[in-house]
Amino acid sequence: MDRAQPGTTTADPALQRQLAQAFAFLRQGKVGEATRLCDSLLAAQGGNAEVLFLASETRLAADDPEAALGFITAAADAAPGQLPLLLKKADNLIMLRRRTQARQVAADALAIAGNDGRALWAIGKVYSKCDDPLNARRLYERAFAAMGGDPGLLYDLATTQLFGGDIAAAEATLDALLARAPGAGHALYLRSTLRRQTAASNHVDDLRARLAAGFRRPAERVACLFALARELEDVGQPDQSFRVLAEAAALKRKALAHDAAAERASIDALRAACTPEAMQADAAGHAEAGAIFIVGMPRSGTTLLERMLARHDDVESAGELLDFGQLLAAAARERRQASPGSTLVEASLEIDFAALGRDYMASAREAAPGSRMFIDKMPVNFIYCGLIRKALPNARIIHMRREPMDGCYAVYKTLFNQAYYFSYDLGELAAYYTSYHRMMQHWHAVMPGAILDVHYEDLVADSEGQARRILAWCGLDWQSSVLSPSENTRPSTTASAAQVREPIYTSSVRKWRNHEAGLAPLKARLEEAGIVDADGNGLR
Repeated sequence: MDRAQPGTTTADPALQRQLAQAFAFLRQGKVGEATRLCDSLLAAQGGNAEVLFLASETRLAADDPEAALGFITAAADAAPGQLPLLLKKADNLIMLRRRTQARQVAADALAIAGNDGRALWAIGKVYSKCDDPLNARRLYERAFAAMGGDPGLLYDLATTQLFGGDIAAAEATLDALLARAPGAGHALYLRSTLRRQTAASNHVDDLRARLAAGFRRPAERVACLFALARELEDVGQPDQSFRVLAEAAALKRKALAHDAAAERASIDALRAACTPEAMQADAAGHAEAGAIFIVGMPRSGTTLLERMLARHDDVESAGELLDFGQLLAAAARERRQASPGSTLVEASLEIDFAALGRDYMASAREAAPGSRMFIDKMPVNFIYCGLIRKALPNARIIHMRREPMDGCYAVYKTLFNQAYYFSYDLGELAAYYTSYHRMMQHWHAVMPGAILDVHYEDLVADSEGQARRILAWCGLDWQSSVLSPSENTRPSTTASAAQVREPIYTSSVRKWRNHEAGLAPLKARLEEAGIVDADGNGLR
């Protein structure tokens, strides 16, 4: 609903004007004025569903999701059968990491949705946000049958088909989408990621024709350029591929309002604060075992390792969870309120680590219910390794490493979905990689033996030897099934969703060598930082 009023409207014109004014305040960022007006309406008409919905929105704007959930629940109870209110409640629950409850609310909404295509589509999105693409796909298919081929719906359907490994269906859906919306650049890029293109079967000419015809929005052109760069590399034209990629990345970076220096500064500040003394200070964490964190740079092989481990009978993947970072940030903000003179970084070292670990385990296990051990494959958790150790002393942390030049090139050529904004400029990418590299060196120094490093190149060259080493680290018995990650039927919702369906391969090793000239600025920065040698080889 996005701060619009729910479906039914009050018959009281005066109340309607006040509600409209309160929502206008919210849109203008005047949270205090909206809250004061809302509270006066609650005092007078606290049982009105629209007033309760407004109260939920004001609490969300004030960063109080618990209070917001209470009000949206009351609004849904006051107006039974209002799908917008149920869907908003589900979104609130997802925000609070209560995935089981969110799925139940989605089921309640489904019971009253009937054959309303847009309602089915919206409910499918709830399941998708709960990392349940299989149920999302079923609802998107029902929505398609009810309302036809809306391009947005077709894109959502194609992504769930890809995540579930149904590549042929995803390609057919994207072809149908592009027939309706030829300028849908995001669909062009997704289509190019579904499989490795060949000289006999590719979309290079089609993509060039679409670029020549032009796009209405710059973002669509950017996505088409990324698609063309990918396909040109697949068909053996690396020079043309990199020229197109450089253009695409520059246009993408230009469109982003992102402070890369501030992002790096926050990582460096945490590293500086987590001194050996701070890491050795007593912190009664939550003793529960079962969490396996896979951390590292994106595109470093984290998904391959996840798919291997999840083939073990005692392990389930929870996906890429934002939970630890979100819970840590919330705890640090609360602690900072009690110590106004401290920074957020300082406050993060003074929180109740046992409570953080307990809250994390409760929310994460909802994403992987019933398993003895679960994987949290959020790469950027590398930032928090020391705090993870304090909160969850019995968790396993595995750091996936990849040759720096290969890893950075793999990041640079990927069009991410609202993530990794540092990746579109070679200078910023090198600087971020340097911060990451220093952070991981720091964690090894201040808590030796707490993190297992796994090199991607070793994993693909000696899969069994590395798998035995990893399973032993996790306290798991040997199962040969881990050597067949492509047989893992669980959905994959990462940028590697298509590649993980293939057997383990080594063709991505040293791929950056095809683009040495274009990647020279990156190599120079990494060499200056002492991360690679003069030949571009990583210094282990």
